[in-house]
Amino acid sequence: MDSPVKILGPGCKRCNQTEQNVRDIVAEHSFDATIVKVTDPLKIAAHGVFGTPSVVVDGQVKCTGKIPEKEEIKTWLESLT
Repeated sequence: MDSPVKILGPGCKRCNQTEQNVRDIVAEHSFDATIVKVTDPLKIAAHGVFGTPSVVVDGQVKCTGKIPEKEEIKTWLESLT
């Protein structure tokens, strides 16, 4: 099942690193996930998020205001299978 993973942020260095970490884990473990980058402030706020970077996995905000560790991301994506 293809599950959405959203990276919320304006495109700053920390947001870009978060996106790269997510992409690395998806590729390394062949997770079936679509990665979507959301930069629109109104769409970010619609998730109830006011700090970036943030990661949303299958509709749930998993982290806000920090770059998540790759192991943490892997755990979130494993829960989808």
